[in-house]
Amino acid sequence: MILNKTVILIFTGLLLSCNPFNKANIVKVSERNLLVNDSAYIIKGICYHPVAKGATERGFDSLTQDLELMKEAGINTIRVYAPIDDIAVLDEIDKAGIKVIIGFGYNQNGVFDIKSGSFIDYVNTYKNHPAILMWELGNEYNYHPQWFEGDLANWYKAMNQAAYQIHQVDRKHPTTTAHGELPDEIALKSCPEIDVWGMNVYRWDSPGNIFDEWKKISNKPMYLSEAGGDSYMTISKNGFVQGINESAQAQANANILKEVFENLDVCSGVAMFSFTDGWWKAGNPETQDVGGWAPNSTGVPYDGTPNEEYWGIVDIDRNKKETFEIIKSKYRQIHN
Repeated sequence: MILNKTVILIFTGLLLSCNPFNKANIVKVSERNLLVNDSAYIIKGICYHPVAKGATERGFDSLTQDLELMKEAGINTIRVYAPIDDIAVLDEIDKAGIKVIIGFGYNQNGVFDIKSGSFIDYVNTYKNHPAILMWELGNEYNYHPQWFEGDLANWYKAMNQAAYQIHQVDRKHPTTTAHGELPDEIALKSCPEIDVWGMNVYRWDSPGNIFDEWKKISNKPMYLSEAGGDSYMTISKNGFVQGINESAQAQANANILKEVFENLDVCSGVAMFSFTDGWWKAGNPETQDVGGWAPNSTGVPYDGTPNEEYWGIVDIDRNKKETFEIIKSKYRQIHN
């Protein structure tokens, strides 16, 4: 069938308008600021790794319900620890008005990882999707030199090279990393290709000093890629009793967010840890277990113990905890 040029142009335009891969936002940095389409963007984020009760792998069966809760809470950014290789999931996130920080691991058995170089295939596939905010390389790898032949220089070299590769194929999205605490001079000098430094920070309920510390060592944007408290007290302390204690979590998160949003001249926001409780982390995935351990976690409020299965702002059945309303109140006060 032969179509005239007008019909062809109309048909082509319809295809392009229906294709989300042609609607990428332009995300860039300007001095200490993160910009989306030239407007300042504050990350009102949440770490998101949904694992169903009894399971050990991530799944998105509850995505629609989760996004509704996120929208209610004023969340505008999801941080994930592994790429989402499902256009339907990314489309639904974008439709909800939420953006995603896509995390790449170093060694994930060749699945979109840095070691194999396959991460760049994911970048090339999804770089024009409007849900993408940033590309994140690694999560607290500076706490694990044993993964890199005992020498973090090997990790920093690999991370910088990966960021360089991303810059060669995608000029619309910055590179970032989730560094454990404040990066030192070696990390900063080794990784000039990192555009935005994310930092997983657990300094009790008061991360505020890190902003002045960062201001002294770098002019780049930064944000807290993890912060928060869990809803279980291993011991009674600071007026909070031992056991399940949503009030302790709510108070800690309120104090943390207050300090984050008082320092927006330096900080581009936060991804609170985390959206839902993870029953898979410390024992039988059919039950919620006390326990768990994470490097450099003695700063977890208020007991110094990261009870890994109690970090959600909602529980595994999506019931809101006390901290949900705290986050909702704080996030809705900040307008991009």
